[in-house]
Amino acid sequence: MVIVEVSLLSGFILAPRSRMLLEHRTIIKKLEVKADVVYIYLEKLSDESQTFILQLEEVIHVKNLKPASIKVYDYYQPGGLQVSFYSGAGS
Repeated sequence: MVIVEVSLLSGFILAPRSRMLLEHRTIIKKLEVKADVVYIYLEKLSDESQTFILQLEEVIHVKNLKPASIKVYDYYQPGGLQVSFYSGAGS
């Protein structure tokens, strides 16, 4: 099982519509949304490219917004962790 762990930008939440759209993707086995992290559980990865679009809603305006991380790792072997960062559009 593969986990895509998306830390949310400070002051943002996952938009309810975005959550609904993600939950209906057949590749996604499970979706967990915590206060500031979205966990996307995938049965496995393949050579086929996958795109996940998460729409966020700003609930608190934060100045000097810092990038947030996206981690991808195997649930059973987390040592192969891959980390990337993203920032809000227009920041």
